[in-house]
Amino acid sequence: MKTTTRERYAYVALLATAGILGLLLSWTVPAQGIDNSVYDFFFRLHMPAAWPLETEVLGIDEQTLNQFGGVGGIRKALARGIEIIAPAHPRAIAVDIILAEPNAADDELETAFRTVPNVVLSSDLLTEDRWDDPIPRFRALAAGVGHVSADLDRYDAVSRSLPLEKVAGRTRHWALALEAFRASRGGQVTESPGSLEVGGVTIPVHRKEAGDAPMIRIRYVPPARGGIPGYSVAQLVENPKLAAAYAGKVVFAGVTAQTAMRDRWMTPFSGGIAMAGVEMNANAFETIAHQLFLTDASDSLVLLFCAVLVACAGLIYAFAGGWRATALAALLLACTHILPYVTFTYGTVFPYMPGVLCAWLAVVAAASWRHFFTGRILVETTESRARYQRAMQFVTHEMRTPLTAIQGSSELITRYALPDEKRKQIAGLINTESKRLARMIETFLNVERLSAGQMELKREHFSATELVDQCVTRAQPLAERKNIVIGAQAVPDVDLSGDRELMEYAVYNLLTNAVKYSPPETRVVVSGGRARGELRLWVEDRGIGMDKQEVKRVFDRFYRTRKAEATGEAGTGIGLSIVEQIVAQHGGSILVDSTPGKGSRFTLVLPLPN
Repeated sequence: MKTTTRERYAYVALLATAGILGLLLSWTVPAQGIDNSVYDFFFRLHMPAAWPLETEVLGIDEQTLNQFGGVGGIRKALARGIEIIAPAHPRAIAVDIILAEPNAADDELETAFRTVPNVVLSSDLLTEDRWDDPIPRFRALAAGVGHVSADLDRYDAVSRSLPLEKVAGRTRHWALALEAFRASRGGQVTESPGSLEVGGVTIPVHRKEAGDAPMIRIRYVPPARGGIPGYSVAQLVENPKLAAAYAGKVVFAGVTAQTAMRDRWMTPFSGGIAMAGVEMNANAFETIAHQLFLTDASDSLVLLFCAVLVACAGLIYAFAGGWRATALAALLLACTHILPYVTFTYGTVFPYMPGVLCAWLAVVAAASWRHFFTGRILVETTESRARYQRAMQFVTHEMRTPLTAIQGSSELITRYALPDEKRKQIAGLINTESKRLARMIETFLNVERLSAGQMELKREHFSATELVDQCVTRAQPLAERKNIVIGAQAVPDVDLSGDRELMEYAVYNLLTNAVKYSPPETRVVVSGGRARGELRLWVEDRGIGMDKQEVKRVFDRFYRTRKAEATGEAGTGIGLSIVEQIVAQHGGSILVDSTPGKGSRFTLVLPLPN
C-alpha cells in the first residue's frame, strides 16, 4: 500500500500508543495477579531434574507438642531432638525458632547446642529499628544469626521469593538459609551490585526497586518428590535409629504443627495447603546449594521485547494483507504467549503480561489501521472511477457542439466546390472550433484535478467586465437562434483573482443554460454589483424556473429537473456541478433564486483580491 509521510508517522504514533498502553496496563493489579498465576503455572509445569537433597527437617509437630507439654515445651523438645541426632554428625543446624526470652529448658538446650557444629539461630524483625535476637547465652554458641522474615506477594500472599538481607537500625542479618549455607561451607558473604558470593557459589539477586533488599526466587522441591524430608522429635524419641538420616545433612529445626504457630505460608505448589516456615527456609537453602536460580529478566530487556513485538505487528499489517497478515499475526501472538515459558525453562523469569498486552494491542491497532486505510483506498478508487465516468459524460455533453460544427464544415469542403473565400471562412471556423474544443478539454481536466487536489489554482488578475463581455459574445449566436436578447447591464469594473479560463467557463455555462431553458423572444440579463469586498455576478432569465426541492438538487451531478427534460434540450446535468466546483475553488459560492414558470436567477459571489 502506498502511504504518505504523514500517514506513516500517524501509523507509527498509533503503534507507539498501543505499546505504551500495554506497558501501563501490565503494571495494574489485575495484570500483576495474572503474572503471578502464570508464574505458578510454569513453576508446576516445568520442574528441574531431581537433585540429591542436602537438608533434613527436624520438626516439632502436634504429637511432639503433646508429648513435651505444649507450646511451653518447644525448647525442651528441640533440645531432645538435637540430642538424638547429634551422634549422626549433621553438618549444620539452622534453628527456625526465636530464642529471645529465657526459659526453664535453656540449660538443656545450651547443652544440646554444644554437641553439634555450626548452629545457626534465627532472629525476627520487630520494628524498623529493632531485632528480636536470641539471648546472649545462645548467641555466644551460634555460628551465625539469620532472619526468618518471609516475603509474601502483596497481591496474593504467596511466598515466591526470599529477601536475603534485612536491616533494622544499624544491624543487618542475612537470611537464615544463607547463613546456614555459609556456616556449612565456611567463608564470608561477598557483595556485588547484582550478586552475592559465598562458599564458591555466586547468587544472582534482584531488587524490586532501587534500595530494596536483594532477593532470590525459591525453587521449591516438588511435592511429587516428597518435598524436604525429615522427622518429628516425637518420631525420633520413639525410634532413635531414624537419626541416621541426618548424617552429614544441614538440619532445619522448627515448628511444623499446624495449630500451634502461625509460621505457615502459601507457595506455588501449595494447592491450598500452607507450608511451614522451616520447610520454606530449607527449600531456599537447596536453591542456593544446587544453584537452582531463577533470574528475573531486566526491565530494559522487557522493554526491548515489547518494542520488537509492536514493530513486528506494525510490519505485518504494513506489508501483508488478507489471510497472510492474519496468519502472521496469529504466529506473533502465539510466540508472545509461549516465549515466557521457554525462557522459564532456561532459568529466566520473563513477565507474561507486558508482552501479551503490547502484542495484542499492537495487532488490534495495526489491523484497524489496515482496515480503515484499505477502506479509504477503496473509496478513492471508487471516486476515481466516478470522475472518469463524469469525464465521459462531459465529453458527450459539452463537446457535441464544436464537434458538430467541425464535422459539418469538413463535409462542406469535401462535397462541394466552394469559392476560395468560402473555403477560407469554413477553414477558419474549423480552426476556431478546434481551439474551443481543446480549451474545453483543458478546462474540464483542470476542474477535475483541482477537485482531486492534484493541482493548485492559478492566481492571475483579470477584469470582471471583460470576462462578462467575452461570455456574452460567445453565447450570442445561440441566443439569436431563439430570438432571445442577452442584456449585459453594468458590471463593476474590478479585477478578480484566479483562473480566467475556469471562471469564463462558469459564466458562459450559466448564460447558455439561461438561453436553453428560456422560451423564444424573451430576455436574459447579466449584471453585477460590489459589496463588502465581494463581487456578485448574476444571470437572470424568464424560463421554466424550479421549485424549492429542485433548487436543493440543482448542483447534484447528473440531476435534471422534469421540466428541463421535457423541453427536449440536450443535457446531462453536470454543467452546474462543475460551475459550483469552479466557484468553490475560487473561495466563492453560488446562490439560486427560482420560481416555477417565471424564471431563475443564479448569482456568483466571488471574493475580491486585497
